[in-house]
Amino acid sequence: MNWDDIRVFLAVARSGQILGAARRLGINHATAARRLTSLESALDAQLIVRRTNGCGLTGEGEAFLVHAERMEAEMLAAQANLGRTDSAISGTVRIGAPDGFGVSFLAPRLGSLIARHPDLRLQLVPVPRSFSLPQREADIAITVERPSGGRLVARKLVDYSLALYASRGYLQAHGTPTRTEDLKDHRLISYVEDLIFSPSLHFTRDILRNWTAQLEISSATGQTEAVRSGAGIAVLHDYIAVADPDLVRLLPDHRIERSYYMVYHESARDLARVRTVADHISAIVHEHKADFFL
Repeated sequence: MNWDDIRVFLAVARSGQILGAARRLGINHATAARRLTSLESALDAQLIVRRTNGCGLTGEGEAFLVHAERMEAEMLAAQANLGRTDSAISGTVRIGAPDGFGVSFLAPRLGSLIARHPDLRLQLVPVPRSFSLPQREADIAITVERPSGGRLVARKLVDYSLALYASRGYLQAHGTPTRTEDLKDHRLISYVEDLIFSPSLHFTRDILRNWTAQLEISSATGQTEAVRSGAGIAVLHDYIAVADPDLVRLLPDHRIERSYYMVYHESARDLARVRTVADHISAIVHEHKADFFL
């Protein structure tokens, strides 16, 4: 068996498509497909079901994935022991993050990292969803809950706060609520409930039990823009909202507290490019820690 063939298999298993795996490995589609065929021939087993809309693992593929990941972990450990662990800061690192953190905080602060490491390629995926690290949907994930179980390395990044906000224009037109009960007389904005991927993101329940929104937006940045436009009142991240002088923090006694965690798969622990990106994220968050919790 050829280790390069196994690397392609792992990438396809994790991305669910040959083309996506090829791009992440820096090879062309034909080479990736040929290496898969070579591995299946060596094992005399079909590992991947090729479909028009992607790839899936067969039963044999699921069984082999366990062994392939063990091989990957052993290879990384061997490289580390020999002092040859991916020491060059190059290659691709994909970061998955909630859209508020990804767009408003992280995106403007990644340029300095690629300026220092011109051979490093960063992919930021800031969307309101969770990421599967075992399937390598991301190399590093920023999460709102500490993961339990699995071969994952997790560390708390920072505590952050949220509060009610409205635009000055909205308050001039509709008045300023002074009690939570007053919110029932205002236009409210919240997440699309059936698209909330984590129970900890049910912010509105911490404010008002019967929160009824007239406008639902499944992203933190989208809600911020809606509030800025004067569409209504919403629970926003303090570190995003305080940067806009037109947004007014309401009912200051009703603060919501949450935390961000940084997570990556333990097989990436010894990859210099992943460590470098993780350390950069930790450093910039620490530098702006006071902005996250008001």
